[in-house]
Amino acid sequence: MFDGNLRTQVDRGLTPIGRSLVKTGITPDVITVIGIVMSGVAAVTIGAGYLRVGFLFLLLTAIPDALDGAVARAAGTGSKRGAYFDSVSDRLTDGMLFGGVAWYLASTEPGRIMMLPVAIMGLAMFISYQRAKAESLGWDAKGGIMERAERIVVLAFALLFPELLIATLWVMLVLTAITAVQRFVKVWKQATAEHDRPTPARRARRRPRTRTSVEPLWRQRMRERREARNG
Repeated sequence: MFDGNLRTQVDRGLTPIGRSLVKTGITPDVITVIGIVMSGVAAVTIGAGYLRVGFLFLLLTAIPDALDGAVARAAGTGSKRGAYFDSVSDRLTDGMLFGGVAWYLASTEPGRIMMLPVAIMGLAMFISYQRAKAESLGWDAKGGIMERAERIVVLAFALLFPELLIATLWVMLVLTAITAVQRFVKVWKQATAEHDRPTPARRARRRPRTRTSVEPLWRQRMRERREARNG
């Protein structure tokens, strides 16, 4: 939902900051690595039970996550390698953050409630795969009510209000599942339209039948017979 509605405006607003950072010599990859490290710190503090401290580190994590692309665009160094590294780092940081939540719940809550953030992470990986596979086939799978940006915002809310943590995680799980269905339906419609599109019928090229004309031979024989009779 964020990618479809606000991404362009946010990227435009970050462009001046990206240009300023380029002048310092910092590279997008370095910024991405900083984001990974900060996500790891956030995960550890969350797992240790310092949820509001984890909330602060989570907010700080969003800064390099937004700036690496801005620096790449400002420097003109955007590449497939950078896009791949950024996507992999997003999955890694998501795993660490929700792993930290699972660690916290495992040590504070009875039963199997710690599987709740694990389930959210599994669905998040699934919708990420949906998009990657669809785009590799030439279809668009962006969008949905609970993309990565929305998950981070909702997780930040849950960390800020620990008494609502479990309830918020349940809401996140449901909305992430809805997103998976939304993306599947979107891609399925595109695939169906492409499959049902009428293709020009291949008309078999028929070679014209060659008819051997018997008329000259017939006339020749009649001429020979007349000559034989007259002769």
